[in-house]
Amino acid sequence: MTISARIFTPPDTPAWESFVVTANNGTMFHERKFLGYHPSGRFKDHSLILEKGGKLKAIFPAAEIQTDAGKSLVSHQGSSYGGIIVQQNLSFRESYDFVEAICEHSKQAGFNRIQMTLPPSIYQHTVSNYLDFALIKHGFSYKKRDVSSMLTIESSPEKNLERFAASHRTAVRKAVKEGVSIRESGDWADFYALLKENLKIRHNVQPTHTLEELLQLKEMYPDRIRLFGAYWEEKLIAGVVNFSVNNDVVLAFYISHIEDYQHLRAVNLLFYEIITWCHQNAFKYLDFGIFTVNMEPNFGLGRFKENFGASGVFRDTFELNF
Repeated sequence: MTISARIFTPPDTPAWESFVVTANNGTMFHERKFLGYHPSGRFKDHSLILEKGGKLKAIFPAAEIQTDAGKSLVSHQGSSYGGIIVQQNLSFRESYDFVEAICEHSKQAGFNRIQMTLPPSIYQHTVSNYLDFALIKHGFSYKKRDVSSMLTIESSPEKNLERFAASHRTAVRKAVKEGVSIRESGDWADFYALLKENLKIRHNVQPTHTLEELLQLKEMYPDRIRLFGAYWEEKLIAGVVNFSVNNDVVLAFYISHIEDYQHLRAVNLLFYEIITWCHQNAFKYLDFGIFTVNMEPNFGLGRFKENFGASGVFRDTFELNF
């Protein structure tokens, strides 16, 4: 039997959600619940279900975009990571057939281009490069290879602290001495206000989500989206919004602080406490997010993350033009 690709329809939702939970590389970003929270009409969904003999074997969360250059099938724009989501016992043959089926479907559907962004390797329960190989063999090339900072959660928080640069260890002690306290917070509006101001000052951009969208996501995922706040004299001076994207990885999605309180080194203590929380909850990695944008490095940001003991993994985007 061969692999066939068809467009996702709403009745497929239960099977899709169940597959993501047990998949080798599934995350909350691939769930229909997450993809569906966006306002109607923002994206034109063209997600694919890959089947063999009527049995679901893989999924591709995707959207359709139209430009002057033609019609493209791309990793769903409502998700940080896309790619082909596969079962844990993926075979080399299946990975090859999945890519072939997506290519055939795309040609028949009149697409001029396919673009997909794979989750970094740490998002796989069992690391495999089968899909990367299959994509390249079918003519895909790297559109970009951005670098995401990831931190391995060691056997104890103290072991992680040992991997901090000396300056960061000193900063943690300073924050404690200055009376900075860390706790899981419900002060979403206060955090959003400082996030918005920070992004405007530093990059002149808006947050990816509105406050209303962020609160909606928190309501949808009460145990997987958390705000950790750093407080000084009961004032929120820094915060990190974490997404527990699967059982292995926590993603620091938003990081922000008030510049006037930077001398208290709250962010350093904040991440030490988040690492402690990750250890207590048996996570393997903390993903700090990318420090390159379209392969342009922010060396200062990369160095800041390295000082926590982080190293880099690729977030690859592949592209095929017909």
